[in-house]
Amino acid sequence: MTLLRTVARPMLASMFVYGGVNSLRNAKAMAPKAEPVASALGSAVPQAKTSPANLVRINGAIHVVAGAALATGHLPRLSSFVLAGTLVPTTAVGHQFWNESDPQSRQNQAIHFTKNLSLIGGLLMATLDPDPHKKFIGRRAKDRVVDAKEAVGDRIDDLRG
Repeated sequence: MTLLRTVARPMLASMFVYGGVNSLRNAKAMAPKAEPVASALGSAVPQAKTSPANLVRINGAIHVVAGAALATGHLPRLSSFVLAGTLVPTTAVGHQFWNESDPQSRQNQAIHFTKNLSLIGGLLMATLDPDPHKKFIGRRAKDRVVDAKEAVGDRIDDLRG
């Protein structure tokens, strides 16, 4: 793993691990914001009897597990994709700045909404990152070209005899 990945992945993952732990600890207090998602889920899948507090806990657990996986470089593309996917509803439900009447609250929610959009973008970029134990794709391609050139040169030398 390169130095950049060693530093960047835990930095990107830190917000999810911290937020996930917070969600697990404070699920009941955060449950009212998850009510619309629980209602929509209940309408779409009636047999899914999930309370808003449990949805917060599930989301928090996903953030802790996927965040830890991203931070440690285990399944980094999958964990980034999972985090991005869970952050979309979290952002849409949790930071509805357009519904705020107080200018200060509106600005605060808009900042968090935009921050989450930035995190989603960073996570989507991380889904394109190569395996942490492999060289970057550009370097691998260049190495293959060099290897092919050497193989052709060796073959020409063999034919010349």
